[in-house]
Amino acid sequence: MDADLNDTGQRRWERERLERASRGDTAAFGELYDAFAERLYERVLMPVLGNPSAAEDALAETFRVAFQRLGDFQPGQVSVYYWLARIAKNKALDMHRARKVSGRVLASFENLIEPLCPPHASPEELLEREVSRHRLGEAVQATLNELNERYREAILLRFLQDLPRETCAEQLGVKLGTFDVLLLRALRAFRKRWEERNERPSQELALP
Repeated sequence: MDADLNDTGQRRWERERLERASRGDTAAFGELYDAFAERLYERVLMPVLGNPSAAEDALAETFRVAFQRLGDFQPGQVSVYYWLARIAKNKALDMHRARKVSGRVLASFENLIEPLCPPHASPEELLEREVSRHRLGEAVQATLNELNERYREAILLRFLQDLPRETCAEQLGVKLGTFDVLLLRALRAFRKRWEERNERPSQELALP
């Protein structure tokens, strides 16, 4: 642990700012931010996220959460920095997992609707598809939002969260056979809404 963080004078300074911040003094909380933000960014957030923009977002979220939870902090024999670092690490790990999930979700979106899209016959069309790839998630989400909650949840669990059929059935509180029927109906409903939204000819969807 850093010697400067455990200095008696340093911890007294922290307690004074924490007490003022807990009474709504944002300037006092700003002093805590100035004291620890750079250290949290360099030592906790960047090593996990490796991306300046993501680390900055996580830093802002760390202090937002910390301000809301000031009452949870119990001053002891160590600096408040370690409490902030724990919040920051959790935020960084959450963001890291979310980025991985987002990548899987985008791939799943493509696999889910690819049978519904017309083939691309030329390099220009393939390039156009790649350029517009980031719009795919929004289009699928908009279509999912038009389904009833049960159908939407079945698709999210099975395709986007990539959970086993047995786990999906358990989370929905149904038997495995019932889940299979539910998912089949959900995919048919999704296909119908997708075609209606995009005015594309009906094509068969390969079901699991």
